[in-house]
Amino acid sequence: MRVEKTGETQVSRIVRQLEEEGFTNIFTWCDEAGSFYDWHTHPYQEVRWIYSGEILMGTEEGEIVLRAGDRLDLPAGTRHWAKTETGVCYVCGSKK
Repeated sequence: MRVEKTGETQVSRIVRQLEEEGFTNIFTWCDEAGSFYDWHTHPYQEVRWIYSGEILMGTEEGEIVLRAGDRLDLPAGTRHWAKTETGVCYVCGSKK
């Protein structure tokens, strides 16, 4: 798990950056307050770039709160969970 505090919250710039890095299946997603995703994995490298709100992410390494402008990169197969108390919107992308 790698977290970068980019400060970038403009969706078009985030999407362009991810495209330049070779990410595919890029889309925006919003979770309502109280949303929870139990432990799971993804088959590809995943990115979650927060542009509004905040979310708590947990891996076997620990927990981190992600806020607007934060980017999370998860290697393929990383076991993780997520929850938001207040709601969150982010850009998602995958890379083989």
